[in-house]
Amino acid sequence: MSNPTQPCPVLQGGQRSWAARYGLVIALLILGGALAIRLPTFFTGTNLLIVARQISINGILAVGVTFVLLTGGVDLSLGSVVALAGVVAAGFAHPGDWPLVVPVAMGLLAGTLCGAANGLLVTRGRVAPFIVTLGMMTAARGLALVLSGGRPVSNLSPEFTAIGSASVVGIPVPVLVFSAVAALSAVFLNHFRPGRYIYAVGGNAEAARASGINVHGVKLLSYMVCGAMAGLAGIVLAARTTTGQPNAGVGYELDAIAAVVIGGTSLSGGVGGVKGTVLGALLMGVISSGLDQLNVSAYYQQIIKGLIIVAAVWLDSRGKK
Repeated sequence: MSNPTQPCPVLQGGQRSWAARYGLVIALLILGGALAIRLPTFFTGTNLLIVARQISINGILAVGVTFVLLTGGVDLSLGSVVALAGVVAAGFAHPGDWPLVVPVAMGLLAGTLCGAANGLLVTRGRVAPFIVTLGMMTAARGLALVLSGGRPVSNLSPEFTAIGSASVVGIPVPVLVFSAVAALSAVFLNHFRPGRYIYAVGGNAEAARASGINVHGVKLLSYMVCGAMAGLAGIVLAARTTTGQPNAGVGYELDAIAAVVIGGTSLSGGVGGVKGTVLGALLMGVISSGLDQLNVSAYYQQIIKGLIIVAAVWLDSRGKK
């Protein structure tokens, strides 16, 4: 039996087709070229920073759900957890009440607890991930409405809102947060034993269990990381909009999952990674921004996103065959 701590052979670049390795990059170049022709200002520095800022929240969510999809699970509660974490963080972010670390920690804690609840029900409760996270999607949204009284939580401190609006050496803070999350997650998955265990569990849970891997613990860790990333995205979103919105994040989970699947992570687990997820998030973001600047109706944008999701799942199923 192969060592689960070693990279999966199917993930090695030498055994993947040229199209599989560079298809997303080529798609981005073609799309970017088309937009540059149609929109001469699309590739200006100012516009690219705006696009990067828009991508950052979905990118953070996509990196988090990558962990869950790699184990063969799914998380449909992301959007609701984003709203809950934003409301919780905003509740501690009023001027003069608490130092900045408190609202950030509380938002992360809210997301992590939701992820832990999902993971425990999936592993110990043996409930299907689809059902568990669907229930959490409803429960977290309801809790966000209860805590906020159904109203946006406003009057946030400048230190907190700076998370969503400030820049460091010209780079928006949300972009820096997304970059840090993606880099640390890639290192964890590829160079640390628990990260390799995630691939092993997604590839074959029974074989991983026979190898001595704590399958339940690995899945629980994945859901907790996903929840924490949703909490972080909720904090960034609340800071960016300067309010904790209990109705925020609707549909965010679909965009995040689409970015991950487009990036090459298999819905059946064991194959994929953060690099592809980042490229998938970039592709989704460039498409959305391009359609906005081309004044395409939001209704048609929803249709296009739906077709992209279906196409990504179809390609994933074809790849497994």
